[in-house]
Amino acid sequence: MDKSFYIANLEVSDAPHLHKFMMANVKRFVPYLPYTLAKNLKVEASKEYIIAQQQKREHKHEYTFTLKDVTTNAIFALIILKDIDWKNGIGEFAYCIDEHKENKGIMSSAIAKFSHYAFTDLHLKTLQIISHKTNVASIKVAINAGFVWTKTLKNEYAPPNAPTQDMELYELQCER
Repeated sequence: MDKSFYIANLEVSDAPHLHKFMMANVKRFVPYLPYTLAKNLKVEASKEYIIAQQQKREHKHEYTFTLKDVTTNAIFALIILKDIDWKNGIGEFAYCIDEHKENKGIMSSAIAKFSHYAFTDLHLKTLQIISHKTNVASIKVAINAGFVWTKTLKNEYAPPNAPTQDMELYELQCER
């Protein structure tokens, strides 16, 4: 595994780094992460977002992790395990990465590692990645992390001020 980064919980002290990361990638994140982006437009807003994410983690609703550069500790990616259905053992990944770190296998490696955590520590049975067919980088991450295309979800995503979109569902099953 790449030793240039590490995975860490999102902490309040990360607020300036999170804000900087989101603002540096604003144009890339608008189509796919509008709600997360909107909650990080200022450093104070990032602090509030982090506190909310920590509360979600405590209540086992959502888990947000950062990928940080080992040299600078700068955040260059987020991985979120969300929409967890504990009864059926299903969770969905959302993720984003700085454009300068893209296409290096980092996110695929991190998703694979986080999938292992979700299966072994959280005891989930199925992990999902939902992506628009035009988000080639996200689909590449899913496939490289072992996820398999399952089906097209009709009218799954409603971006702000745009018509609903069909999305592609990729899944990874726990092999116990």
